[in-house]
Parts: sequence; C-alpha cells; structure tokens
Amino acid sequence: MIYQDLRKKVEAVILDSYQDMYWLAYSYVRNEQDAMDIVQESVYKCIYRAEKVKKEAYIKTWVWRVVINTALDWKKKCTREVAVDEIREGRYETDETPCDVINALDILGGKERLIIVLHYFEGFTLEETAGILGMNINTMKTMLYRSLKKMKERILKGEDCL
Repeated sequence: MIYQDLRKKVEAVILDSYQDMYWLAYSYVRNEQDAMDIVQESVYKCIYRAEKVKKEAYIKTWVWRVVINTALDWKKKCTREVAVDEIREGRYETDETPCDVINALDILGGKERLIIVLHYFEGFTLEETAGILGMNINTMKTMLYRSLKKMKERILKGEDCL
C-alpha cells in the first residue's frame, strides 16, 4: 500500500514537470526526438523504480537525477554531431537569453553546464541544485562561480552567434 501511494506521488511529480524534463534532456542532446526518447525512458524508470525514493520530500530531486543520468547515458551511446541551427530552435533563446549566452554554455563541461541550466534556466535554488547533483553545496557554488566566469570571458571576447 505504501508503495502505491509513493508511486502515485512520483507520477504526479512527473506530470507536473514533464515539459521541464523535456527541456533538461534537450539541453544535453539538442535534438527533439532524442530528448523525447530520454524523457520517455526516464518516466518509465521513475515509475518502475518508485520504491527507491528514500523520502517523499526528495521525489522531485530523484526524478531530475533520473533524467540527468538517462541523458548522460544517452550521450555516451549516441556521439553524433548536432547542427548549430538546432540550438537556436531551443527553449532558452529569447530576448532575455541572447545567443551569445547560449553559445557560452558550450564551453562548459557537463556538471558546470548542468549547474547553470538547473539554477538559472530551470529556477532551482542552490540547495535544490546541489541535491539534484548529489554535491556538497559549497563545491557546487565554487563550480557555479567558476562557470559564470568562463562564460563571461567568452561573451566579453565578443564572439558572435554561430
């Protein structure tokens, strides 16, 4: 009975954040079909393994970890180039997020990029971001500020949109 309640709560979190899960996956693979496949596989894993959630308060964090790990596994399997034009079709390019910021994300490594996306684009707090990544908050803050500095240097160089 407890498992069924937990499973329903996991399903509710998935339904509430399905679109955000897609954009997180898309930020890794930059391909609509692959991102949808990642989300679909992640949803399956979450529902199938719902009993692995330790505390009810961590359901959303756990779901995001599943999406991240699935996207990373997918990237390892599929190492193909994505056209630069596909980046510009993404969610994050708006008047508030010009393409130089999007391009500056390209210089960041996996975790650095993920910290920026989760905190600034998805709106997670620093504590939530650290929890999703399973990192010490101080370590994550150090990586965040180092990543912002790298991005700032690239933007200040004046590299135009590709």
